[in-house]
Amino acid sequence: MHRREALKNVAFLLGGAISASTMGVLFESFTLPENEKNFVNYSLEDEKIFAEFADIIVPTTKTSAGAKAAGLGKFIPMMMKDCYPAEMQTSFAKGFKDLQAKSMKDFGKSYITLTPADRKKLMIDLRTIALAQKESKSEENKDLTYFFITARDLTLLGYYSSEIGCTKAREYVLIPGRYDGNAPLKPGQRSWAT
Repeated sequence: MHRREALKNVAFLLGGAISASTMGVLFESFTLPENEKNFVNYSLEDEKIFAEFADIIVPTTKTSAGAKAAGLGKFIPMMMKDCYPAEMQTSFAKGFKDLQAKSMKDFGKSYITLTPADRKKLMIDLRTIALAQKESKSEENKDLTYFFITARDLTLLGYYSSEIGCTKAREYVLIPGRYDGNAPLKPGQRSWAT
C-alpha cells in the first residue's frame, strides 16, 4: 500500500477530527506540478519545532510513545511540501512564522524554549483563535489558524499511520477475528487499530 492510501484510510477513520482542507488534499487524486513541490523549505530547527508542537497534541503516555518519537517533526513539513499546493504551503509557512511571533509576544521566548506548560497554554490560545476566526470569517489570523488546523491534522494522520500509532497507541491484532462493532473495552484499554 502506498503512503497516500494509508493516510486516506487513517483520515477516513478519524472522520470529523480532520479538517475539510486536509481531507481535500488527501482525497484529491492530483499530483503536484514539480514547480509547486518544495515551494517552501524548512530547516532542521523548524523540524524540531514541529516535533515539539506535535508532541503537545499527542504526548508520550505510560503505554505509548508520543508524536515526537513517531517522527512527526520530519513528517509534517514533508507532507506540506510534497502534497499541498503552493498557495497552501505559503499560508502554512506564514502561520508557522506567526506561531513564533506569538510565542515571543506572549512569553518573551522562542517556541522551542517554552516549557511544556507554556506550550499547552499557547496551544489553547491557538485553538481559541481558530474557533473565533472560523465564526467571524475575518482575514485576521487567517494564516495562523490555517497553520494550527493543518499541523494538528497532519499530527493526527502521521501519528495514527505510524508504526507507533498503529501498534503501541492502539490495540493491534495481527490476524483479527470476526468484526464486532460493539466490542467492550476494559477500563484503561486502548481502542482497536484497524
